[in-house]
Amino acid sequence: MEKEAALVEAILFLESEPIDAASIVRITGFSKELVDEVLKKLQERHSNEMHGIELIQISGGWTFSPKEEFWENLKERYGRKNENRLSRAAMETLSIIAYSQPITRAEIEAIRGVSADNMIRLLSEKNLIKEVGKKDIPGKPVQFGTTKEFLKVFRLNSISDLPKLDETESDRFELAR
Repeated sequence: MEKEAALVEAILFLESEPIDAASIVRITGFSKELVDEVLKKLQERHSNEMHGIELIQISGGWTFSPKEEFWENLKERYGRKNENRLSRAAMETLSIIAYSQPITRAEIEAIRGVSADNMIRLLSEKNLIKEVGKKDIPGKPVQFGTTKEFLKVFRLNSISDLPKLDETESDRFELAR
């Protein structure tokens, strides 16, 4: 299985975006079971402390990423320039959207208590949120949700991987509904 693992490792290295197991099956011609076994083996191999990268699953696909313990050393040179830290207001708006999606601008504003125009524009420009539809009420307001880029930035495989809210926090996100 070493040659198979080496081929899958090379594919993961060459892909710039996370790639799902089904795509690896198509590229390699291996069975789904073999690909799953190889991915597990590569994950175990790279969890060893002698490796600076790890195999992680993000937004439904697999990718190599630097281990979290090395981020501080790497961020100055390799961090993306356009990924400046989000302000508290932007993070608050993003969390409301992530936990309450799909959600309209008016619902976001009802929860935050202030206008959300600038934050929605900023988060859209950073490709963290997008329009996901229109609410079936008079005026058909646009509904927002998170993007695959959001999952990548926050290292989540799916939206269900978000930390769970306690009852008080959960009630706050329901104010506008």
